[in-house]
Amino acid sequence: MSTVRKASAVILAGMVIGLVGGAALGVVWAALAPRVPIVIAPDTSYPQGYQPEGYLGADLAFGALALIAGVLVTIGLAYMRREHLFSVLVGGLLAAGIGTAAMWFVGTRIGSVDIQGLIATTVEELVVDAPLQLTLPGMYLMWPLGASAVVTVLALSDWIAARHRG
Repeated sequence: MSTVRKASAVILAGMVIGLVGGAALGVVWAALAPRVPIVIAPDTSYPQGYQPEGYLGADLAFGALALIAGVLVTIGLAYMRREHLFSVLVGGLLAAGIGTAAMWFVGTRIGSVDIQGLIATTVEELVVDAPLQLTLPGMYLMWPLGASAVVTVLALSDWIAARHRG
């Protein structure tokens, strides 16, 4: 019973850390990510010039923060329960799912602009910063990738240590 309780504590800790950490990282992502200027005109909106580096910068900032979070959170979970890597993996992946969703939700809501409302009410062109968004779907997988990499390294180190002992 004690092992089940400790394993569930790691999983619960992963979920809580994922939610809180993801929300905090959403704020950091919104502060770090470059914004693309968008022109609002009557009946339309379009980016001001061709600026793929703005979208790429936002995606890379999200991916880097998520990867670092995946590694650090999973190391912390492994510190809690090193001898039961399966619960560390489950906790890390749950933290990744919840944390990535929270990070995206908070980051895209901070400083967002109602583009459709501006289009409907504007009478002359104006330039505003476009809402933050992710354009590369693979960035959603960076947190789980970091978590899985930590558990893989730990499992390999345990396997190598066991081979040397016996």
